[in-house]
Amino acid sequence: MLVTAGGAGIGRTIAGAFLAEGASVWICDVDPDALAEAGSAHPELGTSSTDVADPSQVDAMFEAIERTLGGLDILVNNAGTAGPTGRVETLDPADWRRCVAVNLDGAFLCVRRAVPLLKAAGGGTVINISSTAGLMGYPLRTPYAAAKWAVIGLTKSLAIELGPYGIRVNALCPGAVEGARMARAIRAEAAVRGVNEEEVRQTYIRTTSLRCFVAPDDVAAMVLFLCSDLGANVSGQAIAVDGHTESLSG
Repeated sequence: MLVTAGGAGIGRTIAGAFLAEGASVWICDVDPDALAEAGSAHPELGTSSTDVADPSQVDAMFEAIERTLGGLDILVNNAGTAGPTGRVETLDPADWRRCVAVNLDGAFLCVRRAVPLLKAAGGGTVINISSTAGLMGYPLRTPYAAAKWAVIGLTKSLAIELGPYGIRVNALCPGAVEGARMARAIRAEAAVRGVNEEEVRQTYIRTTSLRCFVAPDDVAAMVLFLCSDLGANVSGQAIAVDGHTESLSG
């Protein structure tokens, strides 16, 4: 299997969960330090330094995967970036394009290369990590929300296209996940809104029905389920793992 952006956070947790089940796992990341740390903790991992928004780097990664693993049966498109935080009239078009390139183009470029391997394996699973921002409006984070909505459209289209080949495609929509990435997003939002970080954090908690943040392990558990025989008839779905987010507008 391949987990993109598997050096830290949700991706690393997903990779670790599959390693614990005896899977052969390959991860990529753009952060060399995170990649080195993950590889040191799990020497059995295959690793590559890859920017998933760069077609040539994605091609090189898949050549290495095929050469090393001999094939692929699971792809987890986890790579993403929070993108800029701000009112739409203040956003730099270059920041918009980079956010969409990583979150959407990266998923397309990886699935484009993965599908021939999944077909050769006789079927498999693609999990695209979207977000609750892919299910509802997200003020001050329009590039991210737009890209994550598009990931769900990609997922549903691929599920129809690839279903006859025994390939299941689903999107996961995590909510506020504990970790460094969410902390950065909270910091940026607090700066734009002119409030303290704890106020932003409490807003995220208050606007979930279960009044919680999500743990990376919760997301990994759902990925395991969807890739197992227990999820054999689940495809084309956008599944939230978020404590039921009621609103992203506070």
